[in-house]
Amino acid sequence: MSILIMLVLLSILILVHEFGHFITARMFGIKVEKFGFGLPIGPTLFQKKIGDVTILVHAFLLGGYVSFPDDEKDCELDKDSPDRFLNKPIYQRAVVVSAGVIFNVICAFIIVYLAAFHWGYMPAGKYDVYVNDIVAEKTAPIWQSGIKKGDRIVSLNGTKITNTNSLLTIINLSKSNDGYYNKNLADKYLLQLKEINFVFTEDEVIPKGVTVKLPERETEPSIGLQKEEEVGIVKPENNDEKLTEVQVKVRDSLTNNKYITGNEQFTLRDLSKAMADNTHPLNFVVDRNGKYLTLKTFNPDEKGKIGVQLESKEVLIKTQGVKSILKYGTKYLYDNTYYMVYGLGQIFTGKVPLKDLHGIVAITKVGGDIIQNSGLFYGLLLTAIISMDLAIVNFLPIPALDGGHILFLIIEKIRGRRLKDETVEKIGTVFFTLLIILMVLIIFNDIVWLRQ
Repeated sequence: MSILIMLVLLSILILVHEFGHFITARMFGIKVEKFGFGLPIGPTLFQKKIGDVTILVHAFLLGGYVSFPDDEKDCELDKDSPDRFLNKPIYQRAVVVSAGVIFNVICAFIIVYLAAFHWGYMPAGKYDVYVNDIVAEKTAPIWQSGIKKGDRIVSLNGTKITNTNSLLTIINLSKSNDGYYNKNLADKYLLQLKEINFVFTEDEVIPKGVTVKLPERETEPSIGLQKEEEVGIVKPENNDEKLTEVQVKVRDSLTNNKYITGNEQFTLRDLSKAMADNTHPLNFVVDRNGKYLTLKTFNPDEKGKIGVQLESKEVLIKTQGVKSILKYGTKYLYDNTYYMVYGLGQIFTGKVPLKDLHGIVAITKVGGDIIQNSGLFYGLLLTAIISMDLAIVNFLPIPALDGGHILFLIIEKIRGRRLKDETVEKIGTVFFTLLIILMVLIIFNDIVWLRQ
């Protein structure tokens, strides 16, 4: 049932988008031939003429369209008819083309405001994370930190903790002996090693049985997250450099903090890098009964674990009165739209691989799960975000999308005349085909994701 509700909500967004094109076209006296739900691929499930408009429902439901006389080769209207889309001024055509996007944006705000009004609160976009229990062995470093059951984790290594994902990400990245070394720390060690072992050059292999003195060891720098990494739209990158097999063996043999014996396999440079792969310290600040406390620094284990069970509680903001509804509803949409645009940028720059792209199938499943587990309120908020996503994606300057039509109108305005119909049709066909291929790929990704 929840998946069906999500499908209905998504269908409404498509209808809203196409209704924007339809109503503005009628407002400017442009004849509308067809109003299609779905794309004209495969069989037509429903077709009926209401007034002078043919309503169609296609089997390929991923999309919709409004067709004007100019799109129909067998249209009986005169080419100079004022009812034709192409015979209207550029600004009117631009309004009609943009109306779907505008209606989706308006729809998103209406959904959020109505949800905030009806339920009386809005998500703040963050969670309070608590220590539910400490399950580490009594000899684990965490017991020396001073952490207690019931503490709310405020920050870790200077990063504000607003969800469990960011907390666990930092801890996992801070695991000891991860096979990566900090370059600055390695350079510092190399200088120190050369000073106290001056008989060797940095790239000279240490003879077997020769003792090398070690400088005092330091931990690697603590790890924090950027804003986009905190919310999970960007995967944190490990900027450290990887150890070689020889350097890993040297690292594992560093059981003595004062010296190491040569074996004709490593140099001072190898040794400096091996020493620079140890652990990243964890610096917690917790809220205990309203008082902020800085815990003693400790380290996670080699698996990136510290031995605690976590509990998270979503932070909600009360929305009582028009002012708070408008303020927090707008902020909710702004924050999520920012993350969405940032994510699109990651896709176009290739930082997000195609295999990670998902579409209508995954959205429907996720939305259905959200409605089932968290209620209709969160399903509506997701629908509002999707509505903004539809608006943004549709307004990209890509032929076959609304933004592509706007691009053609801008070119027409600059040139003083339209591009040839054949040219526009060829460009549109190429990009429409690419769009269909992308949609099929995304559906494939969704199916693979669902089977995992």
